[in-house]
Amino acid sequence: MTEFSVILNEREARNAREMTSELDELLSSARTFEPIVAGLPPQVVDGFRNAIKAERGELEALVKAYEAAKAGDFEDLERRAENDPGLTLIVARIARGLTQKELARKLGLKEQQIQRYEADRYRSISLANFRRVARFLGVDWKMGLSNWFGGGWNIARDVSAAEVRKVLKHARTNGWFGDDDPEIMAEEESFNYLQRYVSDHILKYGSPSLLRTGMNVQDHSEDLLVLAWKARVTRRAEQIISAHAVAYRPLDITWLMELARLSQHGDGPARARDLLLSKGIVLVAEPQIPGMKVDGAAFLLESVPVIGLTLRRDTVDNFWFTLLHEVGHVILHYRTGLRTGFFDDTDTTDVDEIEEEANSFASNVLIPEERWKRSPARITKSPAVVEKFAKELGINPAIVFGRIQKERGNYAVFSNSIGRGAVRKHLIGPSKGS
Repeated sequence: MTEFSVILNEREARNAREMTSELDELLSSARTFEPIVAGLPPQVVDGFRNAIKAERGELEALVKAYEAAKAGDFEDLERRAENDPGLTLIVARIARGLTQKELARKLGLKEQQIQRYEADRYRSISLANFRRVARFLGVDWKMGLSNWFGGGWNIARDVSAAEVRKVLKHARTNGWFGDDDPEIMAEEESFNYLQRYVSDHILKYGSPSLLRTGMNVQDHSEDLLVLAWKARVTRRAEQIISAHAVAYRPLDITWLMELARLSQHGDGPARARDLLLSKGIVLVAEPQIPGMKVDGAAFLLESVPVIGLTLRRDTVDNFWFTLLHEVGHVILHYRTGLRTGFFDDTDTTDVDEIEEEANSFASNVLIPEERWKRSPARITKSPAVVEKFAKELGINPAIVFGRIQKERGNYAVFSNSIGRGAVRKHLIGPSKGS
């Protein structure tokens, strides 16, 4: 699958058409489809099929927008570019009828330089050169960045000093700065470092106005805590990606039940991280900054899905549900939201359709609905009955105990059976007071 939200050249259009044909074959051929979903619960299969249909529809719409732009109608392409700085410049070039070669000549650059800029959506360009291209193409440099603009993309001016101190304290405690940077331990230098830490992330991965929480669809574009945490997760994910040959294959979900069964092991969380990496998904466990209300997140770095977990609740049941919820976003919403990102608080009960899909996905991978409805574990008071049911499913009993608590609305029942303190030590280590 292509990794961008718009198609801007013939190569990308050709790739999108090829993927559309592949998805058509997958949807129309039981021989092709059934091996991929063998052994998965019906609800998961239905969700995956719907995701493929949505993916196909989106690819078709992307090609249509590109073809319309080639014919002189840029409205759809401009809308899809939103306020992404790099995409805005490329759309502006196309709208002005300039080829890459013509733009390069007018700017006194080589054509290959413009090609490189556009290949990564101008992420590697300097601030001065970005301004130069933007001025030539008549693009408003601010592009709706409001308080985030000025002297580079800085931390918003209305962020409170207390919030900054909170992030700095957390960053020092959790080793964001590293032991080899004593000069940034001074308060002023630490603030400057944090400012660069967040603004560099925004420069590389786009406007913060794209950042939102998925469960309640609230705009967190100026939430310093969430932005700083995402920047930290991103940096750690980049290191993992650079150290491994990470390649995500969106149409391969044959490993899902294997992932759920890893919950039986004491070191299941670490095994899950390794399995996901082998499938092209990077899992990063990073403690939450005090005041955040995020359990998990899923977003893209280029074409690689990244899952971030705060583990603010160090229990087996919460870990596996949150992990599978974010995996659900990766599999079901690779194109329809993952580029923007999902930042989820599992306490939220008022969820939108996309979050409900991820909830259903997680629940059914762990405990298939048709099995749950027939199981005496739903109404039992006996731990032995629950443990027997979990063994039949091949999952950790804590997951079933946790579901019982939630369905009954009684978190006192089986409160010692949800695996407290059994996750963080495998992914983060001993608590550092965060």
